[in-house]
Amino acid sequence: MTEPVRKEPSVSWLSVVLSARHDPFARILNVDLLTVLIAILLPWSTTGVVIAAALWIIALVPTLEVRTFLRSLTRPICVLPIAVFALALVGTLWSDASWGARLYAVGPTTKLLVLPLLLYHFERSSRGVWVFVAFLASCTLLMAASWLVAFNPHLSLKPNFSPGPNAPAIGIFVKNYIDQSQEFALCLVALAYPITTFLRAKRFFQAALLSAIALSFAVNMAFVVVSRTALVTMPIMLAVFALFHLKWRTNVIIFCVAVVLSALAWVTSPQLRWTTTTFLRDYEIYRERNQPTSIGLRLEFWQKSLRFFSDAPIAGHGTGSTRGLFEQAATGPKVLAGGQVIGNPHNQTLNVAVQWGMIGIIVLYAMWWLHLLLFRGDGLATWIGLLVVVQNIFTSLFNSHLFDFHEGWMYVLGVGVAGGMALDIRQAPIQRVNVDDRIRRTA
Repeated sequence: MTEPVRKEPSVSWLSVVLSARHDPFARILNVDLLTVLIAILLPWSTTGVVIAAALWIIALVPTLEVRTFLRSLTRPICVLPIAVFALALVGTLWSDASWGARLYAVGPTTKLLVLPLLLYHFERSSRGVWVFVAFLASCTLLMAASWLVAFNPHLSLKPNFSPGPNAPAIGIFVKNYIDQSQEFALCLVALAYPITTFLRAKRFFQAALLSAIALSFAVNMAFVVVSRTALVTMPIMLAVFALFHLKWRTNVIIFCVAVVLSALAWVTSPQLRWTTTTFLRDYEIYRERNQPTSIGLRLEFWQKSLRFFSDAPIAGHGTGSTRGLFEQAATGPKVLAGGQVIGNPHNQTLNVAVQWGMIGIIVLYAMWWLHLLLFRGDGLATWIGLLVVVQNIFTSLFNSHLFDFHEGWMYVLGVGVAGGMALDIRQAPIQRVNVDDRIRRTA
């Protein structure tokens, strides 16, 4: 007499998520899902990202294997982001600013503490691609909202926002045109890799779908709204892709096509012409009238920041000292460029140099360099990680994007997730906890 065969009941995703209290597989899945939530919220909400990040850290703590985690923190790619925060914290000791200003200036560096945690987690998780897909989907939805607002500005949650004194407030549903342009530019260039991969594999439907999304981002930036920083840095990002992933003949063809399309966009898009022509116009207004134009203010801030740096080149003036220095250096009425006071010189290197001198510059550039080296080789994760670092380095010539909330979180999330995936591929990985396999085995 044979015994009946016992079949375990299937395990659903919802039951796995809800069993986190006693199931390590579910805890890992929940951390992954919260990372996806951060990626979805990032283009839309600042408060939502902060809340989701706090929940993410709370969910991560029970999953840590203490010895393995502490060993991972000793890697230079993890040490240097922590060092930036530590330098900001220690830099409060020699600053002349009020303690409120000092601690406020430490705040922008705290997000870098999440980067080692992401590297650790996604070295053992197999769902990093989920985060990339979620961010792309969220930005695509934002792009659709941007088109709606372009045709009906009353739908915007930022109805009074404008990229310039003579610019219409169109195409901005939430946040601002700088953040939106950074997101769209990143997605546009990042899609080049999977499109090329699908074409080589003759998967034409997938390639066509992603190409349509990429083209939509490009058209939106050409005809609705785009930041000048994105205009300058996006060709550099595309050149990096061509250098690493395409043959020289293909590069020549793409370059010729890009020139033709750029010329066509220039002729047909008043918005693009206005954005590019403001470079020279803003400079002339600043030089002739001392008016606070975008480019004029940057030149004013950079010149003064270099003087501040030369006064304290080794360790800087301390955390939070920048605004006080600009107040002392202000000349003339506040309505003129020389009288403007700011706590951010709109250049990442100068922002660090004024507060922490050469010590800060060395730490910053060492972090960027090691993160670039992390993304050597081929693959989607290495391409996205490389692109995130390159974008942050070059846009930080015109803004302090590592310390800005939105662009800083793009760096932390992109490098953390892609870096963990790259580490998993390159070296002996931390033991993965794969809930997908568990569900398939018990189904």
